[in-house]
Amino acid sequence: MENLKNILEAASIKPTFERLSILQYLDKKHNHPTAAMIYEEVLKKVPTISKTTVYNSLNLFIDKGFVTPLYITGSEVRYDFATKPHHHFFCEKCGKIYDLEVECPIFKKKHFQGHLIREQHSYFRGICRDCLEKEKMAK
Repeated sequence: MENLKNILEAASIKPTFERLSILQYLDKKHNHPTAAMIYEEVLKKVPTISKTTVYNSLNLFIDKGFVTPLYITGSEVRYDFATKPHHHFFCEKCGKIYDLEVECPIFKKKHFQGHLIREQHSYFRGICRDCLEKEKMAK
């Protein structure tokens, strides 16, 4: 928890119990949750937290650059606490989002065709190995 407090303080964010609880959930779960999922889980630990606090905290974390919003599904925003550049895989069957470690040589350059690259957002869509295995077993 001290590491998370340091992250908030380094970003000039007051480390309230609510913010630390939200960040702790993101740090432990790695499930690319929606704000509603975060709210439901943090509510168990912090019964006085509001949805507004969750949304405001997430937006603040995004503004400071240590949480990334993911717009993969087209119908909801998911959140990622992983700060190292990486790609995502969205399973169209179960809805899970997986981190993929794929080398992106363009991003390493930081400049491409005269443009300065500050962030990357890449994802793949398909059917995850677990769902494929379930389909295989059902046959």
